[in-house]
Amino acid sequence: MNNILEVHNVVKRYSQHTALNNVSINIPKGVIFGLLGPNGAGKTSLIRIINQITGPDEGYVLFDGQKLNPQHIREIGYLPEERGLYKKMKVGEQLLYLAQLKGLSEKQALEKLKEWFIKFDIKTWWTKNVEDLSKGMQQKIQFVATVLHEPQLIILDEPFSGFDPINADLIKNEILELKEKGSTIIFSTHRMESVEELCDHIALINKSQKVLDGEKKEIKERFKTNTYNIQYAGELLTTSDDFEIVRTEKIADNFSSSTIKLNHGTPVNQLIRQIIDQVELRSFGENIPTMNDIFKMVVNETID
Repeated sequence: MNNILEVHNVVKRYSQHTALNNVSINIPKGVIFGLLGPNGAGKTSLIRIINQITGPDEGYVLFDGQKLNPQHIREIGYLPEERGLYKKMKVGEQLLYLAQLKGLSEKQALEKLKEWFIKFDIKTWWTKNVEDLSKGMQQKIQFVATVLHEPQLIILDEPFSGFDPINADLIKNEILELKEKGSTIIFSTHRMESVEELCDHIALINKSQKVLDGEKKEIKERFKTNTYNIQYAGELLTTSDDFEIVRTEKIADNFSSSTIKLNHGTPVNQLIRQIIDQVELRSFGENIPTMNDIFKMVVNETID
């Protein structure tokens, strides 16, 4: 798979603080890529380098196979966590101005803005001052400004911050549609449920270093605990070395719930046969770690 962005051994220092320490990340084309990490981990420093707000002290970045350069700015859309609209400007004037900074003609910008204003049902906002809009309304405008020029790479830093559930779903659907149209999206967030739902690949940065990256599906496989939850009626005993009962609790209607760990690579079907020989099985399911579980596990492991 071709990469839209390659970060090679990037180091960034601020005075006595190292924000990024030899970080390398590959971001494939056409994916939603989760850039994760605790506050202060180095995510924002990396995003600023990609946007050429700052430069690396060591290492380099490739955009679509070329050394990152000022011409690439027009191929990138950036929605910062701290929104940056001009409060006194009218919405329409501001969006036209920002679109032309990204290389669109006034005619092109007007055509695209008309589509977005209809899609978001915000036609009456054109002549409003930004300061007269609610926070959520301003965020909609900033999102439009970010994607209007149809960039190859879109960087969204906490895009759902401040949105109610309905508008969060609206933006989520737009992100998925942009991916379908061929854009690559870097998605930086602390909301692990959004990572579960949207991201194809992730990279986790902690204390200035990349500590985990890869396809989300492969990472979840890597962190599986080989445990299963079952509900049943009767008494379950460990009758072989194939499995162990981690915990058991009584639940309603004379049923019990147990967590079972498989040993020695025992096949799941063999485990089920041993269970149904002893009890009336009600449900059986594998414990798949969530991205929230993995995030906390990896971050805690890398704390000094």
